[in-house]
Amino acid sequence: MSILRITPCMRSHGLRIAARWLAATFALLSVTSVAAEAAQPSRDLIVVEGNRRVDAETVRSYFHAAPDGKFEEAARDAALKALIATGLFDKVSIDRSGERLVVHLSEAAVLDRVAFEGNKKVKDADLAAAIASKPRGALQRATVQADVNGIIEAYRHAGRDDVRVEPEIIDRGNGRVDLVYAITEGAKTTVRQINFAGNHVFGKRQLNAVIKTSATNVLSFLTGGDVYDPDRIAQDQEQLRLYYRSKGYADANVTSARAEYDPAIKGFAVTFAIDEGPLYHFGDVSVTCNIPGLDCDKLRRLPPARTGAVFDGNALDKTTEVLAVEMAKLGYPFARATPLPDRDAAAQRVGITFVIDQGPRTYVERIEIHGNMRTRDYVIRREFDIAEGDPYNKTLIDRAERHLKNLNYFKTVKISDRPGSTPDRVVLDVEAIDQSTGDFNISGGYSTTDGALAELKVGERNLYGTGKNVQATFTYGQYARGVDLAASEPYFLGTKVSAGIELFGRQNDANSYQSYASTTYGATLQLGAPINEQLGVQWRYSLYNQNITLVPNASGLTPSLPIQQAAAAGPAWVSATGSTATYSTLDNTKSPSNGIKSQLSQDLAGLGGDVKFLRTAEDVRYYKSINSDLVGMVRAQGGYITGWGGQQVPLMNNFFGGPTMVRGFAPNGFGPRDLTPGTTMDNVGGSMYWATTAELQSAIPGVPDEYGLKASAFVDAGSVFRYSGSTASLQVANKNVVRSSVGAGLTWASPFGALTVDYAVPLTKAAYDVVQPLRFSAGGF
Repeated sequence: MSILRITPCMRSHGLRIAARWLAATFALLSVTSVAAEAAQPSRDLIVVEGNRRVDAETVRSYFHAAPDGKFEEAARDAALKALIATGLFDKVSIDRSGERLVVHLSEAAVLDRVAFEGNKKVKDADLAAAIASKPRGALQRATVQADVNGIIEAYRHAGRDDVRVEPEIIDRGNGRVDLVYAITEGAKTTVRQINFAGNHVFGKRQLNAVIKTSATNVLSFLTGGDVYDPDRIAQDQEQLRLYYRSKGYADANVTSARAEYDPAIKGFAVTFAIDEGPLYHFGDVSVTCNIPGLDCDKLRRLPPARTGAVFDGNALDKTTEVLAVEMAKLGYPFARATPLPDRDAAAQRVGITFVIDQGPRTYVERIEIHGNMRTRDYVIRREFDIAEGDPYNKTLIDRAERHLKNLNYFKTVKISDRPGSTPDRVVLDVEAIDQSTGDFNISGGYSTTDGALAELKVGERNLYGTGKNVQATFTYGQYARGVDLAASEPYFLGTKVSAGIELFGRQNDANSYQSYASTTYGATLQLGAPINEQLGVQWRYSLYNQNITLVPNASGLTPSLPIQQAAAAGPAWVSATGSTATYSTLDNTKSPSNGIKSQLSQDLAGLGGDVKFLRTAEDVRYYKSINSDLVGMVRAQGGYITGWGGQQVPLMNNFFGGPTMVRGFAPNGFGPRDLTPGTTMDNVGGSMYWATTAELQSAIPGVPDEYGLKASAFVDAGSVFRYSGSTASLQVANKNVVRSSVGAGLTWASPFGALTVDYAVPLTKAAYDVVQPLRFSAGGF
């Protein structure tokens, strides 16, 4: 084993090395200490007074000395502004005492509670969202005054301008206070008059149907359309411009929307000033590509805007969207289509050239959503065709904004953008203000089909902010009782496929139109998907039980043999799968004035269950605006049903002619009928039907539009024929006799449902048909 021995010589040499190392280290530390003292002032140079909750070191951190360790005037001013900007102090001042700076502070009180008193028309949650003062925050006088203005603005949006707000500060000791906004609510300020100036092509009634604001009427307490809301009026101004633009008036402009309070009428008079301009048609529509490699010929086949058609701003926007989506599919996500108009005022034509250019390579950095207190963020995000990290595309963003507005979940929707963290990044700012989406209706009425009827509807279109729709309807009437429960999800499993389920049950008693009672109950599952903006397809599966029961006849007549056979067969389960394709270009789904709607439906029963049949039906409606107050409508419908697998079609699944096909006839009033003497002579249904309608719809002179009244004049024609059941021992009238009628009607779009009165005089009919000139229904039928 080796042993290391330290000699006296070695020990002396090591001590000398250690001494030199310590001397160098001491010198380095001395230099560092001097530099640090030069760079950072001594704590003794800044004295903090008046602070209780804020640490003195936190205050000192706002002071930055010059390289020589002194505080120049600019440094003191910067520190003063920074301390005030924190909002933690009511007062801040800085004095110099020799070499020292003395900071005098008066700390702001801490808010224990922020409350509202006296508010009945606006909820606490809505007011809390309108102010900046929050519990556990600092009390700031400027913020309190801004909050007062925010509360007043919230009441303005609720239609109340006469409101007073007094902030009260209650001292709780130890620098803590309660902030209470005492509110005195005034009377509701409503819109009493709506006027249009400069409109010649479209009348007041037609323009009133475009906007959401309405003048006060007897139903305003239900609809709320008469509330004076500056934001809503601004939206109405834009909607009027878009309406004119969609009708061919490319130069139309709503120059102003002026709202003035008129003491004489105790409300606002709103006037929209309109510059209509001339009617234009599309000139040449072309596509020019400035991107090498892009197949321009394929793009030229896409635009729905067609040469010679009436100019339509909506078609122009759709063309831009179609081109943007197609170019993204082709691998050009930054390409943009810019429509360049070429107006020929003399010929009143607008030529359009869609110029395809490569846009800047900009990406979406973030999508920030605010304003939605109830609707979930993902419900808003799923309406976007782009996400974070995707190429920025203004066309697709405008499309998302339109989709969000069409959801009818929000009072207002606005999407804006701002620069991101780098020049090639954009942040999308989405402001979506929620509105009420619940429905609760109790209604009663009378129907010539169902007799006296009471109905209760409860629903929510945006359940818990998830976008799900649930509805429950209960009916109880003289001849009919029923229940219907439905729920739907518009984005099933995160896709654009909608899904729904419906549970239903209905019981009909014998009445003057049928001698038997019937019961139906079951469920339907549905899936739907949009093909494009105008075409959608729905698939469904239905499983229901249907049954006919005989009812003793007071006259002693024997039920028709087909009725007896259906009752003897007992309850039957129907298992059917089907689909409906819907094509629509309507300008308004509730009150259309232009466009086409076509529905083709087909159901196949027999995949399980007790019956087998194939049913096909088509319904086409075409609307055309004739002038500002008159709309023409033409309708054609038809259907066919046949059994398969050796089975006949059950009686309850046949077609029965009535007022839904040709007005002026009773329910089950025409079609194949058993005329055997001594029987109840019931309508036994047919396997084929057709019907047509020509109708003029008009507002009623002298009646305000907001009442929702509309008159109509019509001509109907149609027939139900080809009885497919057994004819043994029967006298069934089964001819294809044309039934026709002419008449007039009145419709009221009430908040409780549609009320309709029709009076029709049959022109042609069979001798055995049952007529009913007057037809009346009210409530949610």
